[in-house]
Amino acid sequence: MIRFYNGKLLRLKGGVSMTEHEVWVEGSRICYVGPKKDQMPDFEREIDLDGDVLMPGFKNAHTHTAMTFLRSYADDMPLNDWLFKQVFPMEAKLDGETVYDFTKLGIMEYLTSGITASFDMYYRNDDYVRANLDCGFRTVICSALNNFDADPTNIEREYLKFNNIHENISYMLGMHAEYTSGLERMEYMRSLLDKYKTPFFIHCSETKEEVDGCIERHGMTPPQLLDKLGLFNYGGGGYHCVWMTDEDIELFARKKLWAVTNPCSNLKLASGIAMVDKMLEAGVPMAIGTDGAASNNALDFFREMYLASVLQKVQNMDAAAGGAEKVLEMACVGGAQAMGINDADDIAEGKFADMIVIDLKRPNMRPLNNITKNIVYAGSKENVRLTMVAGKVLYENGEFFIGEEPEAIYERVEKHMQEFRK
Repeated sequence: MIRFYNGKLLRLKGGVSMTEHEVWVEGSRICYVGPKKDQMPDFEREIDLDGDVLMPGFKNAHTHTAMTFLRSYADDMPLNDWLFKQVFPMEAKLDGETVYDFTKLGIMEYLTSGITASFDMYYRNDDYVRANLDCGFRTVICSALNNFDADPTNIEREYLKFNNIHENISYMLGMHAEYTSGLERMEYMRSLLDKYKTPFFIHCSETKEEVDGCIERHGMTPPQLLDKLGLFNYGGGGYHCVWMTDEDIELFARKKLWAVTNPCSNLKLASGIAMVDKMLEAGVPMAIGTDGAASNNALDFFREMYLASVLQKVQNMDAAAGGAEKVLEMACVGGAQAMGINDADDIAEGKFADMIVIDLKRPNMRPLNNITKNIVYAGSKENVRLTMVAGKVLYENGEFFIGEEPEAIYERVEKHMQEFRK
C-alpha cells in the first residue's frame, strides 16, 4: 500500500475542489481518500507531498504514439503534401520492432508531461500493446479502418483480443477518416457497431478541404454523413472537429458525441481553430489530445491546455473565454470519459490510481494565487514531479521506471531512423 500525504488534493469531477486529504493506493486502485486516521496500516511506501498538488493525470484523448519517429522530419508543409508525400511513404517502412521502440519513446514523453493514458490510433497493435504493457502504461486503441487495409476483418479480431488482454488495455472501433474510407468500408464498420453496440471515433472535419470534399462527394458534411450511415448510433465522437457547422454542433450535442480538440497540431498544420467554447455552450462533451509528434511536434499537455484556452480568447475576442478550470476538466475528466475509462476520471475510492504530483516549489507556480489557473496558464513539464499509472510510479523526479534505461531506447530509435533515411 502507498500513502500520499501532507499535500493538496485537486479534484475536478463535478467542479474544482481542493482539500488536504490523504490518498492511499492498494494494487492498481485508490483505497482511501480522506483525513489522516488515528490507526494507520503498514505502508509499503509513504510519499510526503510537502505541500505539492496531487491530481488526476491528464488523458491524451487523441494521438498516434509511434509517430515519434517523424518528429521534425517533414515540417512546414501543407497537410495533404505532408500526409501523402512524406508520412505515408515513411510509415510503410515501419515493422513491429520499430513501432515497439517508438511507442516506448512516446510513453516516456507522456510520463514527463503528466499524461497517464492515451487514446491511440495507429498500426501494428500487437507490438504497440507490448510496449504499453512493458512500460506499465494505460492506453485505449482506436481502430483505423480505411481503404488501404488489406484485411478489414482484422478489426473485429483486434476488438475481441485487446478488450480482454489486461486492465490497462482497451479497444474502440473507429475509422481513419471519411476521405480515406469508401462507403463499403463504412458499411462494414456499421455492421460491427451494430453487433457490439459500441462507440465509434474518427478524424472528423479537421480541415476545410476535407469538409468541402465530403460535401462534393456525398452532399453533406462528415458528421452528417457518418450519422446518416448509423456510425454514431451508439455514441463516440470525432478528433479535431475544427470545421463544424451549426448543424454539426447540434448533432454532436444532441447525441452527446465527444469532440476532441488538438490545438497544437491544428495550428502547426494551419488547419484552423476549433470552436471549443461554442461547442461547450451547445452541450458538446469535449476532451483534449496532442495528435502525433509528426504534426505537433511535442507530446506536451501543458502546451495543449494553454492553447486550448487562449485560442478561444482570440477567436471570440473575449478574454473571459476558454476558462482554465473547464480546460483542466477537459484534460483530466473529459479525456477519461471520452476514452471509456470512467474508472480513471477522478481521485476517489475504487478508481484507478492514475495520478500525478505537481511541484509547486518552482518559480512559475508562485505565488499561489490560484493553483488551477497556474497549472493551465503557467504550468510546464518541469512541474511534473511524479506520474503514477495503475498504482505504479513510472516517473519521478526525472527518473523513469519502465523496465529499461532511457539511453537504450534512445540508441535503438536513432538506429532505426538511420535505416529509414537510407
